[in-house]
Amino acid sequence: MKLCRKARESLPDDSRHLVKGAVILTMAAFTIKILSAVYRVPFQNIVGDTGFYIYQQVYPLYGIASVLAASGFPVIISRLVAKQVVENGERQEDLQRILQIIFVVLLIVGMSLFLFVFFGAKFIAGKMGDPLLEPVIQVVAFPFLLLPFLSVWRGAFQGYGNMAPTAISQVTEQFVRVAAILAISYLLVNRGFSLYETGRGAWAGAVIGGLTGLIMLGHYVRKSSLKIFAFQRLSVRELLTVGKIVVLHGTAICFSGLLLILFQLVDSLNLYSLLVQSGLGMEEAKSLKGVFDRGQPLIQLGTVAATSLSLALVPAVTAAWTQGNTEALQKKVATSLKVSLAVGLGAAAGLMNIIKPTNIMLFKNEDGSGVLAVLATVIFLASVIITISGILQGLGQMMAPAKYILLGTVCKYFGNLILVPAFGLAGAAWATVIGLSVVCLLIMWKLKSYFSIRSVLWHSFVRLASASVAMTVVLQGWLYVLNLMGIQGRLSSTVAALTGVLVGGLVYLAVLMRMNLFTEEETSHIPYYSKLKRFSRLGGERRQK
Repeated sequence: MKLCRKARESLPDDSRHLVKGAVILTMAAFTIKILSAVYRVPFQNIVGDTGFYIYQQVYPLYGIASVLAASGFPVIISRLVAKQVVENGERQEDLQRILQIIFVVLLIVGMSLFLFVFFGAKFIAGKMGDPLLEPVIQVVAFPFLLLPFLSVWRGAFQGYGNMAPTAISQVTEQFVRVAAILAISYLLVNRGFSLYETGRGAWAGAVIGGLTGLIMLGHYVRKSSLKIFAFQRLSVRELLTVGKIVVLHGTAICFSGLLLILFQLVDSLNLYSLLVQSGLGMEEAKSLKGVFDRGQPLIQLGTVAATSLSLALVPAVTAAWTQGNTEALQKKVATSLKVSLAVGLGAAAGLMNIIKPTNIMLFKNEDGSGVLAVLATVIFLASVIITISGILQGLGQMMAPAKYILLGTVCKYFGNLILVPAFGLAGAAWATVIGLSVVCLLIMWKLKSYFSIRSVLWHSFVRLASASVAMTVVLQGWLYVLNLMGIQGRLSSTVAALTGVLVGGLVYLAVLMRMNLFTEEETSHIPYYSKLKRFSRLGGERRQK
């Protein structure tokens, strides 16, 4: 009974605790995404484009394990645990049994994925067109062994409404991972190790981060007396029944988180080999793939703001749906969609305008700036897709986004096959845009079957287009003035990029506020928007005086 008593102490007293828990997980996810994007810049500066290529080639494999353990399986496990507690109360044996079933299922999944990646590393490296990647891929197999422990422990705590262990373990894991990757890479490069050996060392750092997160969770498990290993006899039928729910639903839930990772996986599988087949030397193709991968941290940073703001509104959508409040539901969906459109388009258009100085500021030179400008479109498309996926999942439609994302991934794969031989890196960038556009159109069509969004899109289109054009005109003028000043080098690019973000953002916001993209009621749900609106009005009144 000790488990249930302590667990019940962590159960939420009221809805405010649920909101607090959601905020904790949101802040943790925000921190993790920022770190995940930012560390790639110093890492690329340490290892160069070819070293970055080696790291990014195998990153999608790690990304899949990370997303499953962080936001896929724990979510569905938490739902099963919460349901079990509500239905069976103090019956500790039933809870231990369901957790043990889930653990055995995920142990089988984790072991299977580990064995496939570790012993299939030669096959995977061959598919990627670079046999030297085999030992690097083998290191990335180890995080799959942590999958059952991380997923079940996080899911159990979340099921009791205690989000702190999940959030703290995830943030700690990410901090240690980033620090280990950068420190190990720096030491190995300076001691003359090859870039492939450096890649292995970097991924060993990622494994160290995962083990740290596991140790942190274990600390919370000991404090709470949470027991999973009851060693009860389990039937095959139980394993199949629960396994189907956990694996299928857990994977479907995290598909929006896997969106960009799956597209990166496609590029890992065929972009390098297609570049070589089109006549480039192997070293040149590796370097070019590394240049292409510069877009990943830029895309991540661009989508963090859009998805964090818009997905913060999704719990309100779920609550309105549960209560059957159709009018409130329509309004909240409209607000979420507007936020994702506005922030996503602003970030994408702004990055396109300042891509050259940003590229130099972060990665030392302007190589691939045109390709990165095309990839900036991904920020807008991904922001809309992730937001609508969250809304549909809140309505109980978990499988639809997964199906559309898989279809888009297939389009990306064949897009690479057709466009890369003809257009090189630009072809891969356009294949990404085409694949995501397919997903975006399909998922918006699905949302349209539930809500009237045509008026929202038309209302937003004119205002967003006007704001984007105004921002582009001002930014191009600003960059032209800076260029006339004759300042050269990375420092001038840094000044141009950072001031460009500030100037472009202010112009974009000012136009949106002036054209009233959001209603007064909608602004009350958007963090800091009402304060910006008030500041804008005060500025206008002062100018009139």
